[in-house]
Amino acid sequence: MARFLSLLLLLLAVGCDDSDTSGSTPAPDVAAPDASPLDASPVDAAPDATPDSATPDSATPDSATPDAGPAWACTADTADPPFLAQVGCFADFELLASPPLDSTLPGARALKTVVDRADGDALYFQNTNQYAIHWAFASAHLSGEGRPLVPMLAAFNATEYSALSRRFLLGSVTWYDGPAVWAYEIAPYDSAPAELIETAFRRVADRAYFGADLVFHPTSEAVARAAEGLSPDIPVIDTDTLYAGIDYQPLNPAESVGRLRFVEPADLEDTYLGARDIVVLRQAPNDITVVAGLITEAFQTPLSHVNVLSKNRGTPNMALRGAFDDAALRALEGQWVRLTVEPLRYQVEAVEQAAADAWWEANKPPAVQVPGVDLTVTDLRDAEDMVDLAAPDLRQAIKAATRAFGGKAAHYGALRQIPDLPVSPAFGVPVHYYFQHLAQNGLDRRIESMLADPRFARDAAFRDAALDDLRDAIEDAPLDADLLAALAAKLRAEFPGQRLRFRSSTNAEDLDGFTGAGLYTSKSAALDDPDDPVEDAIRKVWASVWSLRAFEERAYRSIDHQAVGMALLVHRSFPDEEANGVALTNNPFDPSGLEPAFYVNVQVGETSVVQPPEGVTTESFLYYFDRVGQPTTFISRSSLVPAGERVLTAAQTFALGQALDRIRRAFTAAYGQDAAWWAMDVEFKFDGAPGEAPALFIKQARPYQ
Repeated sequence: MARFLSLLLLLLAVGCDDSDTSGSTPAPDVAAPDASPLDASPVDAAPDATPDSATPDSATPDSATPDAGPAWACTADTADPPFLAQVGCFADFELLASPPLDSTLPGARALKTVVDRADGDALYFQNTNQYAIHWAFASAHLSGEGRPLVPMLAAFNATEYSALSRRFLLGSVTWYDGPAVWAYEIAPYDSAPAELIETAFRRVADRAYFGADLVFHPTSEAVARAAEGLSPDIPVIDTDTLYAGIDYQPLNPAESVGRLRFVEPADLEDTYLGARDIVVLRQAPNDITVVAGLITEAFQTPLSHVNVLSKNRGTPNMALRGAFDDAALRALEGQWVRLTVEPLRYQVEAVEQAAADAWWEANKPPAVQVPGVDLTVTDLRDAEDMVDLAAPDLRQAIKAATRAFGGKAAHYGALRQIPDLPVSPAFGVPVHYYFQHLAQNGLDRRIESMLADPRFARDAAFRDAALDDLRDAIEDAPLDADLLAALAAKLRAEFPGQRLRFRSSTNAEDLDGFTGAGLYTSKSAALDDPDDPVEDAIRKVWASVWSLRAFEERAYRSIDHQAVGMALLVHRSFPDEEANGVALTNNPFDPSGLEPAFYVNVQVGETSVVQPPEGVTTESFLYYFDRVGQPTTFISRSSLVPAGERVLTAAQTFALGQALDRIRRAFTAAYGQDAAWWAMDVEFKFDGAPGEAPALFIKQARPYQ
């Protein structure tokens, strides 16, 4: 998945309009024009550390440096011009270009270009730092005073990417440091034919010192098809070729301090890692306990489970080809280091332990306050009765339901009330019964004793064993007979003959600043099934509160373990679904919110999209549901379907888009009022009986953190 994702995410950020607000973000301290952005220099390194930093050796080829080309003169005569008619040197380019909006791919800077067909194809190299979108520039400088008026943004977007009679040809010029490429690009949903693309390309090439080296890079399949009609003398470069020159991928830019450790994949399960470890791995793991930072050889998807965890924890996460055998990194193995992951570079530098201790003291993660528990609720409540979707304060209504039924069930209850949304009937088993199970079997006292043991706090191996024993005790303790009887009656009456999914839902997940995603277990079971009895499923889910990873994650965020209550969300299971996936109801590569799109990751069958098996890639795409024609930009292909095929049909994609739109609208009252950018993180399935067309089911929605 990362093969296409890493590059195209950036292209969507710097090459698409009208959305890019990267100019509103202060530019990082980028490398000099003739140096690789991967070069790292030591800062305040410990005097006895040798070497004092990890410095990748990845110089830009001399044959294609940013200053290559004819010896033109710089044209900018002010420090911050709104535009230039000509780019005569790299200094001109740097004045106008902005860093990438998204940090998934390093070493790229872009400026926007405007060709005004109403003025003899006049060309403007737009200052992207002053004017983040094409429309803002055109409105300020190309509207009125003898020129046609530029319409409002919605009308501008409706015509300037689809109409043959459009006034403007809109694009961008991007310098890719890694492969040392100058590329002209248009938006992935721009329907410009080859004739218009060629006009803009030649105008840019004629007025830029790098014109002889300029290539055209298609940013989507639709643009690639249009590019087939370009004249033979216009070079076209594909994504794979650009990608081949990239060695560094910053997934979660951040800084941390810890001990640098190298762990082989086979040893990961049996190696105790802590919150002060910065870990180097060959592959991106499906899961990992709290660590100070992560470096993987394999590139990752931004929605990979470990990257979601890194973002939630605020810890750096990056990929670096050859990292596991990198000599500079290996020389720092076992030492205290500072890892800094930035959009255009990274640094790993040795520090003294005293400095590490001081850093940790100053950078303790903020404590997460759980909403508390409501033990007064004892009924097995239908999901739609947990939350009032029309409540004056929907966010507070969800929090109130979370105290009794957990965050997952509370949000599911809201989903069940959205008209025409395909959500299966479900009910909740409140947290009351989890605490009852602990108390009736003396497990609450056992937990208090365990947590008070000094050895439990200081010895990871001892802690792991104690938690394992506790889980066994929870699973072995008898279930309350009245609860089991009530469950059996409800299941026989409302879910006869169905296999059920008992899903974890705690009051310590889906909170502001803390998702708790993936921490707990869900299990399937059926009444009268001796192999998978209902009581076993319930106890296994309850026991997962005390897994080592869940415990460590809560400890990292100073969550009171004994304040965590586990409820259950119960609905039909999907044992043989045709497809499953996750989606965001907004474009994660445009934090401005000006370029809305649904981001979808989907895979055939039950193969996970967030924790895929090694070597398996998922289908991912941006679905511009709000755009005319609802174009789709594919980012990666599923490796489990034949070449040229898609996981979802056009009809299924549209059905998913309708559902995501309904979810977005419904939860705006809770999460979208005070934020320029927000999204719901949605899980979905396509499932159908043999011989039937698979139908969409929404499985979960939580606020995206």
